[in-house]
Amino acid sequence: MDAPRQVPFHESANRPNLLLGGDRELVLVFAILAAMLVFAVMKWWSVVAGVVLWLTAVGVLARMGKADPLLRHVYLRHIRYRAFYPAKSRLAAPQTTTPVSWR
Repeated sequence: MDAPRQVPFHESANRPNLLLGGDRELVLVFAILAAMLVFAVMKWWSVVAGVVLWLTAVGVLARMGKADPLLRHVYLRHIRYRAFYPAKSRLAAPQTTTPVSWR
C-alpha cells in the first residue's frame, strides 16, 4: 500500500501582508494622510504635525499587528454581522433571529 501523499507547506504563503509591522493598507493610508497634511498646508507646524501623525500611526499599527495581524479584517466582519450576532454571554442576552432578508 502506498504512503499518503505529502504536500510541502510553505509558511510564507500564509503570512499576513504587513508593512513596518502594521497592516499594509492602514499604514499606506496614514502615510498618504500625513503627506497630504504636510504638502497641502505648507507651514512648519504642518510638517511637525505630519511627522507626529505618521510616527504615532505606525507605532499604534505596529502594536495592532503584533497583537493580531488580521485585526482589521476581524473588526470589519464584526461590523458586518453586528445586527445578526450580538455577542452577549449572559443569561439575559437578547434572542437572535434570522434577518428577514436571509430567509
